[in-house]
Amino acid sequence: MSMLTPPGMGGKYRITGNRYPRMRRPRGRRRLVLAGVGAALSLGLVGWGTVQLIDVFTGGSDTAQAAGRDASHCRKAPAAHTSAARAKALPKPGQITVNVYNATKRSGLAKDTADVLKKRGFRIGKVGNAPAAYDKKVKEPGLLLGAPSASQGAFEVLGTQLAGTRTQHDARSGKDVDLILGDRFTDLSGQRDADRALTALAHPAPARGTAGCSRPGD
Repeated sequence: MSMLTPPGMGGKYRITGNRYPRMRRPRGRRRLVLAGVGAALSLGLVGWGTVQLIDVFTGGSDTAQAAGRDASHCRKAPAAHTSAARAKALPKPGQITVNVYNATKRSGLAKDTADVLKKRGFRIGKVGNAPAAYDKKVKEPGLLLGAPSASQGAFEVLGTQLAGTRTQHDARSGKDVDLILGDRFTDLSGQRDADRALTALAHPAPARGTAGCSRPGD
C-alpha cells in the first residue's frame, strides 16, 4: 500500500504512484432538469399551434371580427356620405327668381335688398310692399314663401343670404319665391358670410361620427 493511501481505503481507491482517482458528480439531476424544460417547451408549442388552428377554422376571435367590422364601417361610411352629398342638387342663384316685399314700416328696404341680391347673382322679380296678408305681420327677419315643388332647394340657397328666416308654402304655380322682409330685418348677411354659407351648403362636411375611425387599441 502506498503511503498516500488513507487508512482504511484500498482497492480502486488505493493510490499508487503519481495518479489519483477522479471524483465525478452524478449526472442524473442535470438530465432530469433538461428533460423537464424540454417537456414544458413542447407543451407550449403544441398549445400555441392548437390555438392557431382554432382561429383559422373558426374565423378568428370575436375581437378580431369586431375590429374587421369597425374597419369596414369606416371605409364605407365616407363613401355613402359622399354619394348623398352628390345626390343633393341645388339651384344656382341665377336660376332663382326672387320677389322682394317689405312688410315693415320702414321705407326703401325692398328696393335696397333687391339691388344687393341682384349683385349676388339672383334674378329679381317683383319689388314693393308686402301683400295685406303679410304686411306688418312678419316678426322674423324674413319670410320665404313659395310653392312646395318650386321652393325645394331655392329656400336653402336664398336662406344663406339672410339668417333667421322662416319658410312657408302657398298654392302658387310658378317657380318664383318671395322674400318678405319682417320687423327684425336689419340687413342681408355680409358677402363673405353668405358665400361661406353657400359653399357649406353645396359641399357639406362629413358627420363627426364617420369623419375618422381609430384603430383598435388606440
